[in-house]
Amino acid sequence: MTGPALTLSVVIPMYNEEDVVGLLAARLRPVLDALPDAYEVVAVDDGSTDATAAILSGIARDWPQLRILRLRGNSGHQAALLAGLFSCRGAYAVSIDADLQDPPEKIPEMLALAVDKGLDVVYGARDDRSTDTAFKRLTAGLYYRMMRRVVGRRMPNHAGDFRLLSRATIEALRALPERQPVLRMIIPWLGFPSGEVTYAREARAAGSTKYPLRKMFLLATDSITSFSAAPLRIATWLGVGGVVLCSVLAVIAIAAHFGGATVSGWTSLYIAVLFLGAVQLLCLGLLGEYIGRIFVTVQGRPMYFIGYDSLNAGQPMTPEQTLAAEPALVPAQRVPMAQQTR
Repeated sequence: MTGPALTLSVVIPMYNEEDVVGLLAARLRPVLDALPDAYEVVAVDDGSTDATAAILSGIARDWPQLRILRLRGNSGHQAALLAGLFSCRGAYAVSIDADLQDPPEKIPEMLALAVDKGLDVVYGARDDRSTDTAFKRLTAGLYYRMMRRVVGRRMPNHAGDFRLLSRATIEALRALPERQPVLRMIIPWLGFPSGEVTYAREARAAGSTKYPLRKMFLLATDSITSFSAAPLRIATWLGVGGVVLCSVLAVIAIAAHFGGATVSGWTSLYIAVLFLGAVQLLCLGLLGEYIGRIFVTVQGRPMYFIGYDSLNAGQPMTPEQTLAAEPALVPAQRVPMAQQTR
């Protein structure tokens, strides 16, 4: 692989962000233009159905460093983020969301820290979330505590998808065989030298959140099931606990029967059947999560298809060109390696 021609790439996944795209460009461009190094901005349009694509095209006419990558359909935040990372050309890449809750002004600090200390990863960690609702702060705190128990202390607290990655880290991600990666879990697990910068999380500049409660729950589920077999063990222990409890109740019922203290009725039997049925369904559901992941991996389908890349003379890419540009998406071409909502 030839060396990257640019020092910095900024990757921005977008989905229906027409209200905030102009604000983002007005705030991001002065920060990047002030850098002494060459840069590019890769805006990944994740199948938006509003005017996001048109607004990006208008901005790109006056901003030559802006490159538009348009996916053929909505593939999800993590897939769009990977599409941008695997397509960018910089020696370092910073990923940031379009909502301006993560300050672009921190990008020079992240780059300087990585260069000065030879770091491969620099996380943006939120040390002030006062703009979030109390419910959001509570659930986020629970999520990060749980994830740190799964991944270990390498996972920084309250660090989302605002981070800087070196080219070596991006290539390591490209080699992973996972079909549904959660980057905030995978990247700390890689173990590359890392640091962090802290900042106060801002309120969304415009538009509506793309991470409602349902997607937050799915993110937590993906994070756990893609990185740990603990839920399977929970299912096992629930089954063991159910058997023990039923055995104790059976002994009590037999003793009560011989003592003449039993009362005819169906309540105890009904509760026991419900309890055992609930445990069985829970165990089946947890097993289904893992079997579903095996099914998706065996299918080997690409996570996304690139429909347009402004770097390629504005010409739509065929599926064959897409796969040729993204060899990491073809299972047969992956490099085996041991081992992820807006």
